[in-house]
Amino acid sequence: MDYLLAAVDLGSNSFRLSIGRVVQQDGAAQIYAIDRLKESVRLAAGLDDNNVISEEAIERAITVLQRFGERLAGFHPNRVRAVATNTFRVAKNVAEILPRAEAALGFPIEVIAGQEEARLIFSGIANELPPSPNRRLMIDIGGGSTEVIIGKGFQPMHMSSLFMGCVSYTRQFFSDGRITESRMQQAELAARREFEAISKQYRRTGWQEAYGSSGTAKGLLAVLTEGGMSKKGITLEGMEKLKAKLVKDGKVIMSELPGLKHDRSLVLPGGLAIMMAAFQELHIKLMLPGEGALRVGVLYDLLGRDMQHDKRDETVRQFMKRYHVDPRQSERVKRAALEFFSQLEFPDGPDRQELERTLGWVADLHEIGISIAHDDYHKHSAYILQHADMPGFSNDDQIMMSLFALGHQGKLSKLHGRNPSRAQWLTLFCLRLAVLLLRRRDDRESLPISLQANGHSIRVHADQAWLQNHPLTEFSLKTEKREWNKAGFDFDVNPTS
Repeated sequence: MDYLLAAVDLGSNSFRLSIGRVVQQDGAAQIYAIDRLKESVRLAAGLDDNNVISEEAIERAITVLQRFGERLAGFHPNRVRAVATNTFRVAKNVAEILPRAEAALGFPIEVIAGQEEARLIFSGIANELPPSPNRRLMIDIGGGSTEVIIGKGFQPMHMSSLFMGCVSYTRQFFSDGRITESRMQQAELAARREFEAISKQYRRTGWQEAYGSSGTAKGLLAVLTEGGMSKKGITLEGMEKLKAKLVKDGKVIMSELPGLKHDRSLVLPGGLAIMMAAFQELHIKLMLPGEGALRVGVLYDLLGRDMQHDKRDETVRQFMKRYHVDPRQSERVKRAALEFFSQLEFPDGPDRQELERTLGWVADLHEIGISIAHDDYHKHSAYILQHADMPGFSNDDQIMMSLFALGHQGKLSKLHGRNPSRAQWLTLFCLRLAVLLLRRRDDRESLPISLQANGHSIRVHADQAWLQNHPLTEFSLKTEKREWNKAGFDFDVNPTS
């Protein structure tokens, strides 16, 4: 049965909405675009020297998101994914902006890491290109960051997110609109220094095809080909001609640059400098346009989740192998934690489903910190889960997993600064109880324990004879009671006969 998916890309320069229809044919699924919206917001231009987004820029963003929200009205939350990129990553006031943005859009917004952005960009472009056995280089110059990926088929090999973009570089080097040889040279040198960090590895790997995505690449391609500066694609020779013209004119003159759109003209010099630096450092000869990019990658990621091929599940399996997690213990803990979670009377819906998935992932990964040191391993686990590059996971996903990993043992007072919600506290309780009861790491068919939660009251019902035969468990539950009482919960153990 066909259905719709929607992706929202909140970039540093433009916001985009893409809606695709999923068509099932011969056991395979394909996404066909049926609607697209794009608005220039230039959010990165609203950042001040302290990385605080101005109210004016926020209002521009809110206005666009309200329009997108109207188009998305009626979509199921599981069929929409909104991702925010570099400007949201660096903004100091992002915690104030996100609730307003989510209210305007009507859906949650994930602030994704640079590596995750690069992965999704590669997926988006690869899914829009014909199949090829060649290695492909892909560059996406956004408003605040530049993603560089080499991959083969649908598998990325190297992914990098560099801290520079067409908006930020235009602000830094061409804030008044004046273009000079000196300013262009400074911008190119700054960009080349960024590319130097990855150029050796990328050149050693090599590629046979190069593609540029997003507005910068498309804008340059239009100007170079329609202006007769390049016969095909983007070339360094063509960009040198464009640069010479811009320097000669001293500014961007739209009427003399056919193919250039107004919103792209505002950030053309910064984007040009970055692209020229990429060609020089990576020794690119020719770059062709790559369609899709981030928004299409998000759609295919949603499709994978909908068809039970969630990238996050694959990442968890890889992390378990990388950090030598004991799979039998993690499975025991996960089974028990999810059983306890099922006894909580949370209303069914996306929030419950996401908490349940997160609980399962953390149960699988709660011991990854042991690979660093057993002492305080929960702190090491929490650090890894929050700061590692985890394909498929948003920053919010990782922060939530880190909170559960940090709190799954020890004192609960260390979590008060993170302000967990009641649902998060109770989900954590399920994990702590599972870890406590399975400390012996032995296989058990079932545990003679159940729980009830009403408001901030938690009751654990345990078989009395079983408790008497497990004095360490009984003692640990009493210790647990003190911790939860300090955390503001009325927790007690009720022996049953």
